[in-house]
Amino acid sequence: MFGRMAVFLGFLVVTHTACAQDREKLLGIWKLVSFETEYQVSGERKPVYGKNPKGYFIFTSEGRMMTVITGDGRKPAKTDEDRAQLLRTMFAYTGTYRLEADKFITTVDASWNEAWTGTEQVRFYKIDGNRLDIISAWVPDPNDPARPLVRGILTWERPK
Repeated sequence: MFGRMAVFLGFLVVTHTACAQDREKLLGIWKLVSFETEYQVSGERKPVYGKNPKGYFIFTSEGRMMTVITGDGRKPAKTDEDRAQLLRTMFAYTGTYRLEADKFITTVDASWNEAWTGTEQVRFYKIDGNRLDIISAWVPDPNDPARPLVRGILTWERPK
């Protein structure tokens, strides 16, 4: 019994230490390098918002994250359709986050998409030096009537 308890406590200490180390590595500002959609059936990847989208991801030590991404080639709006197009070529949200193993979970309290406000958004992540890869869960593509399963794959780096 004591042996099992010691192993369990050791596991908790190692897990807590790994999460604390990852939290320290995540803190700060990350600049977007690429944003792609991957199709589950074919493995095909397509750029989201063009070849050169702009964006930043910020993790604070207080446990808040915020991100904004905009598409390549956006122009100031002159019409209602232009304004609608600007909304379709960006996303932004913020909330508190927590780490669980290889994922961070954000409780969204403000978003460009009100359907996300009040939800938990789960993202898988991997840190390699000054590079951060974030991958969403598989979801039906909301922009395709056939609704194939897709996931977002984003690459970020520390700004220089």
